[in-house]
Amino acid sequence: MTSALAGQAPAPAGQARLAILDRDGTIIDVVRDEETGAISVAFHPSHLRLLPGAVEGMRMLQDAGFVLAIATNQPGPAKGQYGAAAVKATNEALVERLSQEGLRIAGVEVCMHHPDGGPGGDPALAGPCDCRKPRPGMLERLAVRLGADRAASWMIGDGAGDLEAGRGAGLRTALVFAKNRCELCPLRGGPAGLTPDVHGPTLRDIAEAILRQG
Repeated sequence: MTSALAGQAPAPAGQARLAILDRDGTIIDVVRDEETGAISVAFHPSHLRLLPGAVEGMRMLQDAGFVLAIATNQPGPAKGQYGAAAVKATNEALVERLSQEGLRIAGVEVCMHHPDGGPGGDPALAGPCDCRKPRPGMLERLAVRLGADRAASWMIGDGAGDLEAGRGAGLRTALVFAKNRCELCPLRGGPAGLTPDVHGPTLRDIAEAILRQG
């Protein structure tokens, strides 16, 4: 799935500095069921909860001339957890919410595939694809459509798949992680292929680190 803001003209090839952001755990929080303790990603506009520092960080990047975009894995429709319409409505609501904060999202790429699918899922979405992170397909499409200067563009996410996809698309990478997420600590200084160029606990911290690098 691909979407872009109306009237957003592609930049000349190789001239735009992109900040491509993961969605869940990077811009918005996960959804926690208070009764069962189950955790899921947002699949309804009412689930949207912007993470601390998300708006501030995105605004800092935008004000510095970065073009903002989103690339997100959403395998729920393939796994039978909810439908494609729910993903679309949630993403549109997020773009509108960010717009109210003065943030312009130039493009949204969504992968609804899953390697195995699930009971009741859309069989057309089950199986291999080139877009599901850690593959770089979504990032490649955004980079081409928005005219990215890849050496000056970033993939910002909260997991190893985001870092791998960013490196695969020739972008610099940033890792957002809460200080209590110890399972991600090895990524800070781990294998060269997974070490982010910058890391920090919020998008605001990430933006500050990116802008310090010039």
